[in-house]
Amino acid sequence: MNYYRLTAYCLPFQENTTPHHFRDGVSFDDILNLYIFDRELRLLIMDAIERVEVSLRTQFAYHLSHNHQTAHPHLKSELFSDAVAYANSLYSLEKEIKRSKDKEDFIRHFVEKYSDSLPPVWAVVELLTMGQLSRWFANIKYRHDRQAISRIYGLDEKVMASFFAHLSLVRNHAAHHGRLWNREFAKIPMLPRKAETQLSASLIIKPEYSRQLRKLYNTFVILAYLMEKICGENHWRDRLVKLIDDHGIDVSKMGFPNDWRQRFMWKGLA
Repeated sequence: MNYYRLTAYCLPFQENTTPHHFRDGVSFDDILNLYIFDRELRLLIMDAIERVEVSLRTQFAYHLSHNHQTAHPHLKSELFSDAVAYANSLYSLEKEIKRSKDKEDFIRHFVEKYSDSLPPVWAVVELLTMGQLSRWFANIKYRHDRQAISRIYGLDEKVMASFFAHLSLVRNHAAHHGRLWNREFAKIPMLPRKAETQLSASLIIKPEYSRQLRKLYNTFVILAYLMEKICGENHWRDRLVKLIDDHGIDVSKMGFPNDWRQRFMWKGLA
């Protein structure tokens, strides 16, 4: 760990930064504890986003192929709104398929056995990143197609598109080992006007919390909500709370409201 990376975890323990004076009683173990927490938090977030990503791949492939009675909805430009965005997405997909011929057995099998220009949608979605997948979803032309997918998660299609674009940003940051604790994100998710109680009663929505909206609290609520929708349970939420408690973390630095344990998503947890 280089000095520059370490300094970000030192700041909350300092009385001032010029010169670097630490508060009385602070030890290196306090800084190390925060660093380890952030590393474990990245792994926990990646675990949730991976499951969300796999779920979205499945629903995207199923609903588009079922609604339009074709194995190749991704090749029908008329199903997508923005022609330029569609062309860019398709170009990226074709490049990824070519690159994967020698790495992915299912792509090699398709190329050897079939004469279609591209594999069916349920195969190609396995090659899409979270960011690519969210862009494909946002560009679906017909609202009823977007709603058919979004309904699985109890969300409006516009809110869902925003959620997945935000999670893609968080995922990329975590995958590149970026600090998540106390991080502020410029791109925040759209907050639903109407939603199921466990979501709406747990999110920070009021504009006076504008800076908190850029931190991770709402991201945690969204992930816990989606994990319950996808898995039918919320062990992920429990693991998050345990991680926070085990390391004694000041959650206000991640945008948590003072009453977070009384909010619907976390209520009743130790």
